[in-house]
Amino acid sequence: MNLGFYTILAAQFFSALADNVLLFAAIALLQEINAPSWHTPILQESFIISYIFLAPFVGAFADSLPKGRVMFLSNSIKLIGCLAMLFGLNPLIAYGLVGFGAAAYSPAKYGILTEFLPHSKLVLANSWMEGLTVGAIILGAVLGGILISPNIAEQMLKWWDVPFIETGIDTPPELAMAIVAGLYITAGLFNLYIPRLPIDHTPLGKNPAFLIKEFIHCFKLLWKDPLGQVSLAVTTLFWGTGASLRLIVLAWAGVALHYDIGQAAKLTAWVAVGIAIGSILAARFIKIGQAVKVLPVGIGMGIVVLMMTFVHSPLIAVLLLIAIGTMGGFFVVPMNALLQHRGHLLMGSGSSIAVQNFNENLCIFIMLALYALMVRLDFNIYTIIVVFGLLLSGIMTGLYKKHAHDQDSRWY
Repeated sequence: MNLGFYTILAAQFFSALADNVLLFAAIALLQEINAPSWHTPILQESFIISYIFLAPFVGAFADSLPKGRVMFLSNSIKLIGCLAMLFGLNPLIAYGLVGFGAAAYSPAKYGILTEFLPHSKLVLANSWMEGLTVGAIILGAVLGGILISPNIAEQMLKWWDVPFIETGIDTPPELAMAIVAGLYITAGLFNLYIPRLPIDHTPLGKNPAFLIKEFIHCFKLLWKDPLGQVSLAVTTLFWGTGASLRLIVLAWAGVALHYDIGQAAKLTAWVAVGIAIGSILAARFIKIGQAVKVLPVGIGMGIVVLMMTFVHSPLIAVLLLIAIGTMGGFFVVPMNALLQHRGHLLMGSGSSIAVQNFNENLCIFIMLALYALMVRLDFNIYTIIVVFGLLLSGIMTGLYKKHAHDQDSRWY
């Protein structure tokens, strides 16, 4: 691994850190304006809707330019969305603009790995990428929790004041958003130093109708490939339930542990700690040709989620969340590497990751809609946990039975 690879990682870390701090700032802002509680999952849906509708186009965009440049342009869009929220635009709309930038950013940040490294290093590279992304999630949850905690934020706001200058930064969410803007700027500076690579798999056309047709072709191609199918199904399910789990933990911490929003935000970091541990273990013990063998771990993860309903101790809660994250990281990292490799061989890295993002974010959208509906209908948080735990375990069991004896389970 050379300096260029670590520059890519640094750019991703600061951009992901900003994304995660901004989420908690936006949630705190919704609470500050007394928005209904079901607006919280809608906030995340506004972020991921771009991943769904832009999927036919962002892959071609990522493949048509040097991916470092794509990352810089996309990160700039996220910065504009953050500033728009800071200056008063509705959080649901502003966070949607950030999601627009993130949708364009994602195919480039993963696609550049397949162009920059040989396939033999993809699991290791993904472990680094996922590990640092998870580190950004951890630090983002902690930093976000600190910045939106009233007592801490009030002291920081005193430091923020500059004599004779009115900054307009007067509340904890505004303080958090101002810091997030600085993080996006830092990420942009690293983007400028990412090595320029030759353009691989140049799109055959730029007409929107052609791109949609090509996306549908890539979608079918990846789902028909035996290894593409299983890896795509697993990563789709993981991120769909994972996005909902973050919000579930926030609500569960308030009921089971009597935490406020700042404390609950910090608690979500422990899931990310577990994912980092699982990613390290996967890089150490799982080769890309063995990726399908980790499916039973996903079944166990759903069962462990159900155990949240019995927990009322902060220590046990932390240990349980670490366990959930570890299992998730252990099975999703090899699957992600396998999916990237198959996609790169079949259609080009940018297009394959756009297909992956479409599926994963469509699942996230559906799962968040289900969560929002249950909150709107006043479902007990423990009932919601049981529903999501059974969904995860049940679907993973079905995937395992379908692919356990697949004779085509080879990585090449």
